Amino acid sequence: MEQREIAIGLDIGTTKIVAIVGHKNEYGKMEILGFGKAKSLGVQRGVVSNITQTIESIRYAVNEAEADSGLSLNSCVVGIAGQHIRSLQHSDYILREDAQEVITQDDIDKLVENVHKLVMLPGEEIIHVLPQEYKIDGEPNIHEPIGMLGRRLEANLHIVVGQKAAIGNIFSCVKQSNIEVSGITLEPLASSEAVLSDEEKEAGVCLVDIGGGTTDVAIFKDGIIRHTAVIPYGGNVITEDIKEGCSIIEKQSELLKIKFGSAWPGENSENEIVSIPGLRGRDPKEISLKMLSKIIHARLVEIIDQVYIEIKNYGHEEGKKKLIAGIVLTGGGSQLKHIKQLFEYETGMDTRVGFPNEHLANGSRSDIESPMYATAVGLVMKGVELNERNLKVQVQPDNNPIDQPIGDVIDQSIDENQTHKETDIDPKESYIDKWATALLKLLANEK
Repeated sequence: MEQREIAIGLDIGTTKIVAIVGHKNEYGKMEILGFGKAKSLGVQRGVVSNITQTIESIRYAVNEAEADSGLSLNSCVVGIAGQHIRSLQHSDYILREDAQEVITQDDIDKLVENVHKLVMLPGEEIIHVLPQEYKIDGEPNIHEPIGMLGRRLEANLHIVVGQKAAIGNIFSCVKQSNIEVSGITLEPLASSEAVLSDEEKEAGVCLVDIGGGTTDVAIFKDGIIRHTAVIPYGGNVITEDIKEGCSIIEKQSELLKIKFGSAWPGENSENEIVSIPGLRGRDPKEISLKMLSKIIHARLVEIIDQVYIEIKNYGHEEGKKKLIAGIVLTGGGSQLKHIKQLFEYETGMDTRVGFPNEHLANGSRSDIESPMYATAVGLVMKGVELNERNLKVQVQPDNNPIDQPIGDVIDQSIDENQTHKETDIDPKESYIDKWATALLKLLANEK
């Protein structure tokens, strides 16, 4: 196995930092080679608040992944999140010099590059430019312009913007952990790669990734990203509410939430009690499970309301924009009992919990198939995609006849034909050379 085939995803979250090493097997599935996890000490709501602690946590997670995989890791794809992330819609166009030449990836890259020159608010920079629909010479609703002819190439673009300082701090932490950053990806986009199917993206779906510090939202329709948002509430806020409401320490409130927490208060009766050990010499504390679920329910309803505002901002209530596939929940917060039912009740939309196991090879570690690792698995998939793209660029020879205009190839073939009138088609010739030679023979016979 070559080093270039391997990808590393680094998910720097509010509660945990996860490093996953993987590659694609011969069946196109993701094979996990190594896994490392550390408690996130220096991150709050997706933003680095303590450089030293974050570096230590990253190093710990990476060292674990190296020990697990037996590989030395030197570059990774990092996930970006946090309340500083915002998205906007923009239209832009380029005028091509020769309208008779087919549109290539270079033209699309030029269009995206133009957008990167836009002036943002002070302290902001563009993270992603995601083309949606294209127009060619005024003709709308074109999803794949490559190979078409035209002079004016226009696109509706979804732009994701973040704070330079916040992004720079993440880069700095990773580099000081002796790891290079090969790419950055918005975390909800990475999660969507891991848990959403192409059919769901086509039908219209809202991905809700409930993390520790933030809840990330990504909306897809017709296979295209339409809307992204970051809500500054997550599982940690629920833990904090339990801590305050039950007058217990944070560690106990987190365990209560995981083991006994429910999003639906009606499930518990008044006499269901759980006993919590008291602090040093104090009597145990009795907590009502009904009270616990009421606290969780109140905060979750607030998060759901914020998610539904983003869905309405996208325009879900319009006929053509309706999200037929409903909502897909992922992230650590999606593991709360009855959260699926609560989302369905509050929004009226079909809901399921998304697991990142669809793209994983058989025999993968069962713990990685948990929704809390969806972002990390998605980042590995993005890393593999990036490696494949770079590989294609590297192996493309300069003299490839496909890159030449067809007219040049035909002229070349005519010259050769004049010198060798009865030359057979060489099996080593490219497809275009074979086609050109066959065409010339046909024309000669017609004469």
